[in-house]
Amino acid sequence: MKTIAVIGGGITGITTAYALARRGFAVTLFEKHRYAAMETSFANGGQLSASNAEVWNHWSTLIKGLKWMLKSDAPLLVNPKPSWHKLSWFAEFIGSMPHYRQNTIETARLAIAAREHLFAWAEEEGIDFDLKKAGILHIYRNKAGFDHAGKVSELLALGGLPRRAVTPDEMRAIEPTLAGQYYGGYYTECDSTGDIHLFTNGLAAAAVRLGVECRYGQDVKGVATNGKQASVVLGTPGGDETLEFDGLVVCAGTASRALAVQLGDRVNIYPVKGYSITVNLNDEASRAAAPTVSLLDDETKLVTSRLGDHRLRVAGTAEFNGYNRDIRADRIRPLVDWVAECFPGVSTQSVVPWAGLRPMMPNMMPKVGRGSSPCVFYNTGHGHLGWTLSAITADMIGDVVMQSLGSQATPVPSRPQATPA
Repeated sequence: MKTIAVIGGGITGITTAYALARRGFAVTLFEKHRYAAMETSFANGGQLSASNAEVWNHWSTLIKGLKWMLKSDAPLLVNPKPSWHKLSWFAEFIGSMPHYRQNTIETARLAIAAREHLFAWAEEEGIDFDLKKAGILHIYRNKAGFDHAGKVSELLALGGLPRRAVTPDEMRAIEPTLAGQYYGGYYTECDSTGDIHLFTNGLAAAAVRLGVECRYGQDVKGVATNGKQASVVLGTPGGDETLEFDGLVVCAGTASRALAVQLGDRVNIYPVKGYSITVNLNDEASRAAAPTVSLLDDETKLVTSRLGDHRLRVAGTAEFNGYNRDIRADRIRPLVDWVAECFPGVSTQSVVPWAGLRPMMPNMMPKVGRGSSPCVFYNTGHGHLGWTLSAITADMIGDVVMQSLGSQATPVPSRPQATPA
């Protein structure tokens, strides 16, 4: 039985370990925290959103970024302090603009395929993660935003995703608690929401039942490969420990870039900070006034998810500020104010703030496939759609590892064919 190391215990690492174990590999997962899903997979927006598949490689994104650069509470904030990493990333981001249409369509197609995998795994393993299949409603305050959404809908349709335009009256029928005046919206009935932290930990337990060794609290000091095997160096109280494996899959989020360098590869991930708040709905009035349908406000770049009866998650914004994990009050305040504006009956007396670093590739497409060494693989760089795409990219990398290394395979559910990036 071939041995595989997976580095990273977030959503991509856990789904990868699970997919590999189902194929008959002996998997060891390394995670620096004491538990799974303690960083970017801890408190995201909750949306499983094929309808949010539009990549950001569009001139409008750059224009907004320049306009908002000196506005501390802007939805998109770029620290003007230059760095080679940031400059190279944005240069590649601009270079990927000709692929905006193609990549948006491909992302939608992957998101649809991922949905069926994730639901099937959750049902098979008995994972309760506050799944709500009530669709996602995109809301627009002006004609320009609504018209752009119409063009995006055409691309999503080419990827296989149906969504429909709705009038303000229809929006109120879909989500009666939403306050304010709107030009119109788009509703995707087949999208859903859920708690990424609950799901990841539930799948981690399922992976252990399949034989995965999850080594939490591990300090991975280095990785290397000789072309035939890969090694992982752990820092321990008694000194460094080196472990050898037949293969290595890097699923380490924003840390993947540095690990790739050690393995002779370039994976130009940039950490894009996002914020969220979890509003505890502690009284009946707040529970009644909170939305049950998930929303995406394209103007403010905020999303909502109702997680069970007693929690409302609001998340969004994008901050290009290096590996800074600070939770800034001036970035959290707009999320709280948005709740007060759109859902005035919800009490924001009990709010838990959070920030996480999304691992983003310049073309907004995940890095899924083999490295320069035949025993090194990557499943990382999912950006703001890690939760949405995780199940399908795990299956994709499982197939790639299988083709490269072989193993005694356990049958897996059939799925649409996908080409690794």
